[in-house]
Amino acid sequence: MNAMRTLPPTDTKPAVLIEQSEFMRRRVARTLARRQRYRYVEPQVESTASGFLIKSPCCSRNVDPAGGVIEIASVVKIDEKWQLFSHDHTHGEWVFYCEYDSLDALLQVICTDSERLFWP
Repeated sequence: MNAMRTLPPTDTKPAVLIEQSEFMRRRVARTLARRQRYRYVEPQVESTASGFLIKSPCCSRNVDPAGGVIEIASVVKIDEKWQLFSHDHTHGEWVFYCEYDSLDALLQVICTDSERLFWP
């Protein structure tokens, strides 16, 4: 017997995806609050089509002498893997840094930032 599957109305799927994305975005923001560098600024976490974009005021003024908001990291989910990109401010491009199975492991790299790639 061929059973028909009933699909939800198309307008409910985006709402569910948006809700899940908002939940993950808040999770990323909470984790970033425990970072080791520049703890006195509040980073911005924006949802993208494939992950998150992290921005923060430039406290060191190494990148933006006026202390404006700069791009810190891009987090992308591809095939159940999380990829992390740092932003090369000199050339204005994203540079692949690493790939992890879990978002938590990836976020730990950003929070520690021992190489000062993400919080210049």
